Amino acid sequence: MMELLLGDEAIGLGAIHAGISGSFSYPGTPATEILEFVAKKTQKAGKVSARWSANEKVAYEEALGMSFAGKRALVSMKHVGLNVAADPFMNSALTGAKGGLVVAVADDPSMHSSQNEQDSRYYGQFAKVLVFEPSNQQQAYDMTREAFEVSEKTGLPVMLRVVTRLAHSRANVETRTPLEPTDVGRVTQTADWTLLPVNARRRYRRLLDVQKDLAAYAEASPYNELNLKGKKGIITSGIAANYVEEVIGENSDFSLLTIRVYPTPRNLVRKLVEHCDEIIVIEEGYPFIEGQLTGLLGVPGKTISGKLSGALPEDGELSADLVRRALGMKTIQAHDAAGKIPGRPPQLCQGCPHSDSYGAILAAAAGDERPYMFSDIGCYTLSALPPYNAIDTCVDMGASISMALGAAKAGRHPVVCSIGDSTFIHSGMTGLIGAAHENANMTVFILDNATVGMTGGQEVFATGESLVSVVKGLGVDPEHIVTIVPMEKNHEKNVALVRREINYKGLSVVIADRACIQAMRKMAAEKKKSAEKEKETVKV
Repeated sequence: MMELLLGDEAIGLGAIHAGISGSFSYPGTPATEILEFVAKKTQKAGKVSARWSANEKVAYEEALGMSFAGKRALVSMKHVGLNVAADPFMNSALTGAKGGLVVAVADDPSMHSSQNEQDSRYYGQFAKVLVFEPSNQQQAYDMTREAFEVSEKTGLPVMLRVVTRLAHSRANVETRTPLEPTDVGRVTQTADWTLLPVNARRRYRRLLDVQKDLAAYAEASPYNELNLKGKKGIITSGIAANYVEEVIGENSDFSLLTIRVYPTPRNLVRKLVEHCDEIIVIEEGYPFIEGQLTGLLGVPGKTISGKLSGALPEDGELSADLVRRALGMKTIQAHDAAGKIPGRPPQLCQGCPHSDSYGAILAAAAGDERPYMFSDIGCYTLSALPPYNAIDTCVDMGASISMALGAAKAGRHPVVCSIGDSTFIHSGMTGLIGAAHENANMTVFILDNATVGMTGGQEVFATGESLVSVVKGLGVDPEHIVTIVPMEKNHEKNVALVRREINYKGLSVVIADRACIQAMRKMAAEKKKSAEKEKETVKV
């Protein structure tokens, strides 16, 4: 059967067809659609648990628990989400996997919606596990299915790495007969999963011992392809292989090694290097393969080029023209229609509650000296731009509260931070516990718009009164937990309340409570649809 799928959807369908029992994630572009697709495809059958988790660490641990119980689990996240999940990910290489465990990570070269361009292949190497890097949607589907089988055979988690262009582009995928959810039985050797030092040392030794088997698997994988021709060689990987194929064509004299399964296949690399005088490494992301090839001293008698040599740029995404230039070919100057369109910087939606929230914050904090204005990851990060210019920082999920606490401990005032409802649940709560413990002289604004607005309107775990209860439970003085409704008509009242809390010499939390206008429209449409369905049922 043939289906037209995004790369993310191909991963989701491959996991479903591999017989998973659960899919776990926290929304994050470009990986969001993986769980959304699994949830949509499986909600009627009810055989697969597919719900959002509080953050990526929790998602990974939930998937690991399912693996311990003997069932297959997929956990997906964007590249910076793997930073959050790094603790369980690294340690799961020691516990191993019982039911197949696959972590799908979507990297974001060129930072379309991310803080950095980090390359997740380094995490795979760091953990000493297999990494699959498909070049297209068909391979994304096939390799996901294979990854679950390999996970159970090796007793280790397997990483599947894609990038934005593959995650968010569509192609036809030929699917195969799906498997029913599998059950290999729970872990019985529980000492293997109890990482006391005596057990962890033994499990690490086991991980080292299987490295030769993982290397042999990568060497023999048909996804790693070597074609020896002329004395000029190319090593490429993942989606970069598509740019190379477009540029050199089928009748090229270049020798070509395409790597899609890691550890980097040494013997295949050695054969190419021995055959060629010049080698260029073309890969999307960091110079991962190139760095391994050149090491500290390079390869005597061979010319190695790539990102480290300057033949390709170290940042941003690859393109066919960049590859042509690196190979010494004439570039193609495509007609740039987009270049003639006036730029339209991103901005908050018209009527967004964050506009009124920051309007009140700026008015209340106005004075001779600009306050310390820490912020976080979400739609509201756009308040850094004109006309607001309302925040000074945005570093990582949950950092706003912790950074504000650091500034408060430095004796600064006024210290203000803003964080979204979902980001607060994700990783802001722990910072607030510390601030509450010390009654730090700072003001926290939780922007409660009742949805994960930046990634498409996914559900949040605490909103409205439940969010207030969470804040109280973290130890904040109820006298200084204030809820405002950010609307123009409430502006003067909100400014007075906010100014009072900023001037309070201790910790205060202001919750700006108004739903995202896009979420409101979505809820209204769903309500109308439900009413029409109920009306039809009554007629019948």
